[in-house]
Amino acid sequence: MSNYQAVNEEVLMALRTAVGEEHVFCDAEKLNQYKTDEETDVRFHHLPEVVVAPANAKEVAAVVKIANQFLVPITPRSAGTSVSCGAIAVCGGIVLLLERMNKIIELNEDAMYMVVEAGVRTAEIQELANSKGLLYAGDPCSSDSCLIGGNIATNAGGNKAVRYGTTRNQVYEIEVVTPTGEITTLGARLNKKTTGYCLEQLVIGSEGTLGIITKATLKLLPLAPYKLDILAIFTDLDQAIGIVPVLVKAGLNPTSVEFMANEFVRSASDYCQLRLPHYEDGHYVIITVETFNEDELEVKMEQLDELCNANGATDVLEADERVWKIRRNCLESTRVLSLINSSDDLVVPVEKIAYTIEHLTKVAQGYPFKMFTLAHAGDGNLHFTMLKGDLSDAQWESELERFHAEAYPFIYSMGGRISGEHGIGAKKIGPMEKYTDPVEMQMMKTIKQALDPNNILNPGKIFNL
Repeated sequence: MSNYQAVNEEVLMALRTAVGEEHVFCDAEKLNQYKTDEETDVRFHHLPEVVVAPANAKEVAAVVKIANQFLVPITPRSAGTSVSCGAIAVCGGIVLLLERMNKIIELNEDAMYMVVEAGVRTAEIQELANSKGLLYAGDPCSSDSCLIGGNIATNAGGNKAVRYGTTRNQVYEIEVVTPTGEITTLGARLNKKTTGYCLEQLVIGSEGTLGIITKATLKLLPLAPYKLDILAIFTDLDQAIGIVPVLVKAGLNPTSVEFMANEFVRSASDYCQLRLPHYEDGHYVIITVETFNEDELEVKMEQLDELCNANGATDVLEADERVWKIRRNCLESTRVLSLINSSDDLVVPVEKIAYTIEHLTKVAQGYPFKMFTLAHAGDGNLHFTMLKGDLSDAQWESELERFHAEAYPFIYSMGGRISGEHGIGAKKIGPMEKYTDPVEMQMMKTIKQALDPNNILNPGKIFNL
């Protein structure tokens, strides 16, 4: 289904009735504001025809029903922090904002859960949980700005995923508006459930194509009272990435293992106006351990120091907030060097991440762009950021395509996939359809067609119908 209708005055009147005239925007300035998310390449930008900001699930459902009635596509949007064009209205129509739905409804300290609307900032959830001696373990690097609904829709990963899992592991249940405008709750606040299909997990990570998440019940955990962040600095790339399997085999159960190649160390340090040791030649590995026992923390600290030094670390230091500030600003820092870049979010089995980084780093040396490397190394998720620089548009597109034609088959040969946490969005549809098993792809398309017969929700994302 792609015979979408234009947003006309009749559609606008219906939307104004549904959510209030003051929450329906079709002026040029507002539409221009929502033509992109974090994507800076103007070739991917698309103007919506109208922007709508509902206040609750009932208003979201009303908008979805209007969209089905008039055959107008909807692009759900949280904070717009997607780097895969996931929140861009590639088919025009309605951009549906969830930012007004920003209430924390309940925090139950005894049962350790929190009920939140989709528009609550992730950092706000983390801060409130911490203030009660609890932990919300979802921790994407954009937590200061991203919203929980977007985290759930993309199954966001982040720094703590190696120990606690991705966002889908932090969610008990979700309130969802279906593609035809019904409101339902999927999942339950239970530790085990084998009662029909696991529909909440189907919607989580579906990038807004199978439902609009309006509310969630989140799992909380006891907050470990003892925590240590270690910065291990290596001047040899192979030794830096080689420490990852060593840490995994040592049974340290780290909360995070983050890798930054020297190019990112320098660009993010410059961006943050910070200078830490071995700025010029160091590759950084940030390791976090958390315990409920002070003696255990001491033992793990000694183990980390011994393992890192035995595997070639130049320095092993206690990491402070400056280190995490540099880590959080890596991707942002590259925009100073090149406004247009491409960030690959690849994932391989953990034991293969060192070889994957080593191999693709060497492959990239044969291309005219600069490539910077990051990794959530503890869970096999790596980020290659390629900078367009002075290349012409035609050169950039051609060289990027040529690199991906080498990199993606290699990733699949390692048992990996082309997205670990950023999602497919509109940007990776081609590779998704090329490298996904045809039977698996047909299953996904069948589900989409069954739940969204008019292809209303976030069309042009993940795959084409």
